[in-house]
Amino acid sequence: MDTKLVELLVCPVTKGPLILGPDKQELISRSARLAYPIRDGIPILLEHEARPISDEEAARPAPPPSVD
Repeated sequence: MDTKLVELLVCPVTKGPLILGPDKQELISRSARLAYPIRDGIPILLEHEARPISDEEAARPAPPPSVD
């Protein structure tokens, strides 16, 4: 997923920033404690599609931005 696009997206619940997960298959909202899936390159920003994340996952440092 394009990092420029990730910078423009916000969490639909908290309106806070999203970070690309370490496997690049999820967008993580630390403030909402949710991970939104990315399917076929399309972020699914629906609360009922997101999975809850643990406090440990939310506290993990963000991965460095990749150079695309």
